[in-house]
Amino acid sequence: MIQTACDASLPHDSMIVDAHVVVVDDDPRLRRLLQRYLSEQGFRVSAASSAQEARQVLGFMQPDALVLDITMPGENGLELTRELRREKLHFPILLLTARGEPEDRIIGLEAGADDYLAKPFEPRELLLRLKAHLRHFVPPAPSNNLRIVRMGDLEFDPVRGLLSNAEGVVHLTGGESALLSVLARHPNEILSRTDIAATLDMEEIGERAVDVQVTRLRRRIEPDPREPRYLQTVRGKGYVLKPGL
Repeated sequence: MIQTACDASLPHDSMIVDAHVVVVDDDPRLRRLLQRYLSEQGFRVSAASSAQEARQVLGFMQPDALVLDITMPGENGLELTRELRREKLHFPILLLTARGEPEDRIIGLEAGADDYLAKPFEPRELLLRLKAHLRHFVPPAPSNNLRIVRMGDLEFDPVRGLLSNAEGVVHLTGGESALLSVLARHPNEILSRTDIAATLDMEEIGERAVDVQVTRLRRRIEPDPREPRYLQTVRGKGYVLKPGL
């Protein structure tokens, strides 16, 4: 549980402007409390109830920090932390757990976490720890081989959400950029309309909205949108981005 007796807000800090935190916990009450509290402190916050949902979020954006519960059904927080570090994702990870023994903390740090907070905890302490890690975190230099997707004379950076050519930045709407980010992180992999809609929080609108965004995006990236080379339809399965053709 989270202690709320000392729940007074701290002054906003310029360092957390636009900082994006993903909170992962299977307890819906704690998840909502953390999401509301961190939002009030100036963070942009996404929430997930499991490691699987967290992977969907991380599939189309890289956060500035991750607040992750250890004890969850299925893949637990330690396993997810180890996997994220194996995938060379370097943002700060703060683990939450009901077990506060020194050995538990050591195991969490060995898994690749940056910090460890035992439940129950005060939200102010979580906030201060997050700020400290964001203040000292230096992101690694981007690897073009991993991040930049090329489509003819176009280049797309899925981390920054920028499409560009020799003349400069090519304007994308928020929806177009989000869709291209999802596809660019899974090049040459077929993604179903259902998966894309879930990742982009478009389930309530329907899969038809995915088709509309695909049509719009093709106008930006395809030499001839009527005969797409890069963003192709796989009949009965979904869409696939084939860069570098």
